[in-house]
Amino acid sequence: MRILPDPAPVFARYEALAREADNAFERVRQDFPDSVTCREGCADCCHALFDLPLVEAAYLNNAFLRAFPSGPERSAILETAHAADRKIHTLKRRAFRAEQAGERVEAIAETMGRARVRCPLLGEDDRCRLYAARPITCRLYGVPVAVGGKGRVCFKAAFAPGGRYPTVNASRVHERLALLSQTFAAHMGSGFSALHTVLVPVSMALTTVYDATYYGLDRKREAAHG
Repeated sequence: MRILPDPAPVFARYEALAREADNAFERVRQDFPDSVTCREGCADCCHALFDLPLVEAAYLNNAFLRAFPSGPERSAILETAHAADRKIHTLKRRAFRAEQAGERVEAIAETMGRARVRCPLLGEDDRCRLYAARPITCRLYGVPVAVGGKGRVCFKAAFAPGGRYPTVNASRVHERLALLSQTFAAHMGSGFSALHTVLVPVSMALTTVYDATYYGLDRKREAAHG
């Protein structure tokens, strides 16, 4: 069995980026406390549909394994994750068919944006079971963000339409995550040239086994030996 490189050095860089996201969120909340309505127990963002880049998916998986190495709670989370995966697969398949049928990309994106899938890490008390390791998308939910030049904000927030507010450039964050994922794949010695481009939902990040086979280390060794 091949021993994987220690991911800690790249994970530390990811954690630094996550802290930047936290700081950006706090600055907006301090300046507009009446507009940022996030509170403990609000789980709206825990039903949003989004994907994670490689480094973030591996980081979340690592945190999950440390928090739930075994036991009935781990099994229940994984069962919920598999169910969420099936639902997400159905939604994405419908979106693909709609695109093939000629539906506008904007309309498809709007439909997917309204999709609701409960996060498998959301407990029965509507609190995240891995809050300290939550993805950056979760950390920024609730303040205005710009994605592809378009502003977005949680529908529960109280930012007045048409108002001028500080906006986090989420596209730039995604670019940094993509570059960090490329660094992470190289650090892990991946034998798959496009592994860093793979995006997965939280549910799949939890159920995936990030081992030597996943990173293609055996494939890389076989290529080296002809």
